[in-house]
Order: sequence, then C-alpha cells, then structure tokens
Amino acid sequence: SLQAGLAVLLKAERLFHSSYHSQAVHIRPICRLSLSLPQDASCLAVSWELRQTLTVVFDSFTTGQGKKDWSLFKMFSRTLTDACPLASESKVYVDISPKNKEKELLEVTPTPTSVQEAIVQGDKRSYAVYDLLSPLLFNTSRSLNVQLKWKRPEDSSELSPPVLHAQRYVSGYGLQTGEISTLIYNTHPYRAFPVILLETVPWYLRLYVHTLTIITKGKENKPS
Repeated sequence: SLQAGLAVLLKAERLFHSSYHSQAVHIRPICRLSLSLPQDASCLAVSWELRQTLTVVFDSFTTGQGKKDWSLFKMFSRTLTDACPLASESKVYVDISPKNKEKELLEVTPTPTSVQEAIVQGDKRSYAVYDLLSPLLFNTSRSLNVQLKWKRPEDSSELSPPVLHAQRYVSGYGLQTGEISTLIYNTHPYRAFPVILLETVPWYLRLYVHTLTIITKGKENKPS
C-alpha cells in the first residue's frame, strides 16, 4: 500500500522525472534451522527473504537554480504523516557532515530524533536520524517535512565530488562503433575501495564481453 509510511513519497511523476531511479527485488534463501555438527552443515529449514529497494537521485542543485537547499516537499511534493503500521523500523537519515569542521554551514529542520556518526569510505560522517516510530516526532506537527538549508548562500556554488565518484557516457553509434565508457575516480590520498559496478545498458546498444577493456592508471587490466 502507498497510503502510509515512507511509501507516500513514491509519487510516479516525481520519481520518473528524477535524474536516475532504480527499482530492485532481491530474493534469497536463509537457513532458519541447521545442524550444529561441523561435519554435516545441511540445513533443516529454509526461509525466503524478500528485499525491495528503490534508489532515486534528484538534481536539486540544478532544479533549485543553483541552491543546495532541499526539502522532502520540494523533491516529492509530499510530506510524511506517520509510519507504516506494519513496520518494525522506519527511519530517515540525512547526511549533515560539514565540509569544513570550523564552519557549521548546515541547518537541518526540524530537530532530529538523534544524531549518529559512522565511518564511510574512510571519512567520518554525521547523520541526522528521524525515527518515524518515535511518539515525539509528530507531537509538534502532523506532518514531517525534513529541510536542509545552508546558512551562507554565497558558498552554495562550491560543489565538491565525493571521494569515490563516477562519470558515464555513451559514444559512437550502432553495433559497430557504439560503446559505453565508465570512469571511476578515487581521490582518497592513500586508501583503495572495493567497487561493484552495475551497468544499465541502453536498448539501442548490444554489448559483447570480448570487447570489454579495463584500464587503470594508463595500463590495461585483463578481465577474468
């Protein structure tokens, strides 16, 4: 149902007009009961896990006329009114990590339920957490419209890419000269990161595995 919880934000005209959206369904078997003997690792009872994910990328900087301010209402034309009654956990995370530790430029409203810190790609990140199951969250207002504002609008034009980022473009045309190029950048001074690359192939291109080339620092790596 799209009538409660985070699902109320799934408005078709907003999602399909975003810069990127991806829907996925993951099904995997999970052993619920197994023998503890090391010589016999057979599973006695199997459960199936269903996981549905939706990834959406909004270009709020371009659509907001060069401003980095955003809100749930600006992106989805809706706000959150409650949590899904069947959900055991429902949270919204907002990255509020400042680029410069001496300048607190970010202002997130309303006051989050809590603030959590985590290490992501070697950097320390701070996240404002909104727990939709918390009774205090909807006390002051019947709807939750998370907003992020920058206290200094003149600094809003400075957009720096993350440590690990990518660019992708299609060149050529047809089956003979058409190709997809994906450039992955790691700007960390010393750390390497594992990367899982998922390519969405346009309908007008046909890819052949034997034409795949991987080049790192100017040298070709033969794919296995």
